[in-house]
Amino acid sequence: MTEEVSINILTLNCWGIPYVSKNREARMAAIAKKFTTENYDIICLQEVWSVNDFKMMKAMTQEQLPYSHYFYSGVVGSGVCILSRFPIKDVMFHKWPLNGYVHKIHHGDWFGGKGVGLCKLQIHDMNINIYITHLHAEYSRHNDEYIAHRVLQAFDTAQFIRMTCSGADSAILAGDLNAEPKDLAYRIICGVAGLVDACSNNLRNLGTNECANNSYTSSKLARTFPEGKRIDHILYQSTKNIKIEVTNFQHPFPKRVPDKDFSFSDHEAIMATFKFSSGEFQPTNIDIKDSLKEAVNICETSLKNVRRQRIWYLLLGCILIIPLTWSMGLDCSITSLGVTIGLNIGRIFLTVISCYTLFMSSIWNSVETNALKAGYLEMGIYLTNLNNDLCKK
Repeated sequence: MTEEVSINILTLNCWGIPYVSKNREARMAAIAKKFTTENYDIICLQEVWSVNDFKMMKAMTQEQLPYSHYFYSGVVGSGVCILSRFPIKDVMFHKWPLNGYVHKIHHGDWFGGKGVGLCKLQIHDMNINIYITHLHAEYSRHNDEYIAHRVLQAFDTAQFIRMTCSGADSAILAGDLNAEPKDLAYRIICGVAGLVDACSNNLRNLGTNECANNSYTSSKLARTFPEGKRIDHILYQSTKNIKIEVTNFQHPFPKRVPDKDFSFSDHEAIMATFKFSSGEFQPTNIDIKDSLKEAVNICETSLKNVRRQRIWYLLLGCILIIPLTWSMGLDCSITSLGVTIGLNIGRIFLTVISCYTLFMSSIWNSVETNALKAGYLEMGIYLTNLNNDLCKK
């Protein structure tokens, strides 16, 4: 490397769900306009669920950020995309095997086909891997039915980064991890992939979601946790002989869209400035054993729950067959048209529920079981190798 290089990286969950997110069109236009007036080199966006919103942002920022990529996946697209001042040399998307539940339509994570995206950028004489991701949301802290999904997504993401960054001068991960710094998913990503948080210790309370000053935060949450939760992150890793220094980390957007009474998103954008220079790389040593053991226990518990769910779905399916079979014998004795229509509607309802239980107890149960087993075994192999390395030392 011949000279020092500084770049500004921004990440934002845009909350861009068509017909659901409040003030979406106005906010998206305001976000794109903000990008044109500031000095951002790389922008990582999540929850851009409308491709038209991406195209609008791409068109508005074409002069400042001429390179871009949207990661198509799933039913409605992954929602993640990258805008860049620097050329994109290569792209790849790795879809996670566990992405929530297909029947949880109100959550919708499964329909996005989420995963981790990779853009290989040429920044001066450096090759930089930019990773972007959006882990499964945590809908309940006390009864988190998706904890196994999110933990396996974190491990899968960390493994993907670890196995694809060997030829790069640096690796940077940006996105909504739906995990705070003390959460298991965050610890796994940092520990397995060897990533460092761009947020310094004196800024650890810089929240990115459910912040009191955000217009979309409920008054109850604003009173309980005024600083919000820091679940959006920019993490980095050096390789070879490149030294990285974080010279700036902040919320770059104002509290409200100019001349409006609402915020840019229900999340806060964060921006980090990285200075790259020649220097010997100092690897980070993070003890990941306890975190992985905790993750393995979560997988074991989840596998037991999945087996129990299969039994309950099969039992429910068998119970539903009884009234369906019984109703067949009523056709000959019923003469009223209204009763016949009502009986057929009831049969349709019971048939739909029976098909649902059959699907959940067979196809879906097998998909979730195999994904949990795969992650469980992969973490077991990683732990075994860690123990062997320690024994050699």
